[in-house]
Amino acid sequence: MNNPIEIWEEQRARGLRLLGLATLVAGTLDALDGVVFFGLHGLNPIQVLQYIASGLLGAAAFSGGLSTAGLGALIHYGIALVVAAIYLLAIRSIPALRSRWLVVGLLYGAVVYLAMTYGVLPHSAVAPSPVTPAAFANGILGHALFVGLPIAWVLRKA
Repeated sequence: MNNPIEIWEEQRARGLRLLGLATLVAGTLDALDGVVFFGLHGLNPIQVLQYIASGLLGAAAFSGGLSTAGLGALIHYGIALVVAAIYLLAIRSIPALRSRWLVVGLLYGAVVYLAMTYGVLPHSAVAPSPVTPAAFANGILGHALFVGLPIAWVLRKA
């Protein structure tokens, strides 16, 4: 397999497989973190997923049952895919990030939380609400450990 096109196609296929794995791992860990954290504050898993869908549908998401919870899950994994793809593009552009994947991954996860909380959510249909200190701490730590770190770990060899 010395043909440059075959090499490129194999690298592309490997990158896509790793991107899918990073999306699945980070999306699942982040969802579990949200279900546990908000579960401790009285919400069930369906409501957590409906909250995600409310970014698109507004308050109507909470009366949509399992269909809006399913939409929330699709949106959640779609966001995880975009976040992982951005990281993949970054490490392909800046190879030095690969050797520092642990620190970079933790920082990336924290940045993702800040961007979502203060950049994306205010422009969505989610009802505005204050971020409590507990939610902020969980968001920063959870995204660092359960989003940024697994994405960096999986994609470090992409």
